[in-house]
Amino acid sequence: MRLRLSDFAGDWTLAREIAQPGAGTARFEGRACFTPQGAGLAYHEAGTLTLPGAAPMRAGRDYLWREEGAEIAVFFSDGRPFHRFDPEVPAAQHWCDPDDYRVRYDFAAWPDWRAEWRVRGPRKDYVMRSLYRRG
Repeated sequence: MRLRLSDFAGDWTLAREIAQPGAGTARFEGRACFTPQGAGLAYHEAGTLTLPGAAPMRAGRDYLWREEGAEIAVFFSDGRPFHRFDPEVPAAQHWCDPDDYRVRYDFAAWPDWRAEWRVRGPRKDYVMRSLYRRG
């Protein structure tokens, strides 16, 4: 089955771990929602982020996903390009000088899916793993 942008529409539960060497593992629990917006889907996530040794706090983020040919293009909420990927070859990268962001999506257990970000550079060093489930 070839995934299309419309397959992501709707509500998802979201569980995330952010592992940072020497700083422990942060956890995020919340929801993600893809809703129609113009020619794409607006992505909004909201939930609770718990950092090691800190009180839980509310957190969220927003993106815009668009289908462009066989690829899905992801943009920051202000319209700047973030990354793009082909669901058949679900990997991408983003250079945010001086840090390198690389993502690998895993759709093998669809409709459950995962995203793993590896971020390296002089300012950042972490691995972020997210699990999305229909909900």
